Amino acid sequence: MIQLAVEEVTLQFGGVVALRDVNLQVEQGAIHAIIGPNGAGKTSLLNCISRLYHPTQGRIFFEGRDLTTFHPHKIAELGIARSFQNIELFRGMTVLDNLMLGRHVHLRSGVLSGGFYWGKSQREEIAHRAIVEDIIDFLEIEAIRKKTVGTLAYGLQKRVELGRALALEPRLLLLDEPMAGMNVEEKEDMARFILDINEERGITVALIEHDMGVVMDISDEVTVLDFGQIIGQGTPEEVRSDPNVISAYLGEQEVTFRPI
Repeated sequence: MIQLAVEEVTLQFGGVVALRDVNLQVEQGAIHAIIGPNGAGKTSLLNCISRLYHPTQGRIFFEGRDLTTFHPHKIAELGIARSFQNIELFRGMTVLDNLMLGRHVHLRSGVLSGGFYWGKSQREEIAHRAIVEDIIDFLEIEAIRKKTVGTLAYGLQKRVELGRALALEPRLLLLDEPMAGMNVEEKEDMARFILDINEERGITVALIEHDMGVVMDISDEVTVLDFGQIIGQGTPEEVRSDPNVISAYLGEQEVTFRPI
């Protein structure tokens, strides 16, 4: 089943064309990688899906709904969550508080009951807290749950941002370079978490990543962008042997990655 469909999407900023006639389909339950050189339009594509950008032309469908008809703040309610290339956490708040904020679209109690913390509001927070505690356990960040985010190492902050996206309970998770700036051990941990999110929680993942070893190791499908256009699509094996992709991006060197 196709969960996400990008149809003939073009994105233009004045005379600059960031995306041109992009067609992309993401199968439900898959890990779909989007790769390409810097400036290829990868983040612009994710921004169109999450409605931070409005395509100049074309349509984007999620589970049959045309996302281009929705306001950006409604995208999370549809079941789409994302992380950002540059960490977008509340640095002065704790890990636990940042994850609790990821539950905002599920809050149902009103201002009055929330202000006095009684009845429905109290029961609701207990339920949300249980979900967040499960995510903390899943991502193995129990030891930092009450630490201020701004004091954490970069790799841990990336893990917290992943946790906040999971707190939304998404059906589609968009990850923009989740392993950027990490060492080998941190990358292996993040790759393992992404696989577990996909396999154990049944969440579809679309990710941008520059580490080709990781991409080839964990992805079901790969789409390659260059100058805003798709130059290759298919399984990791098909993409790795595509002459156009090799010429534009991968190069002649064999891609390797230590098993997870």
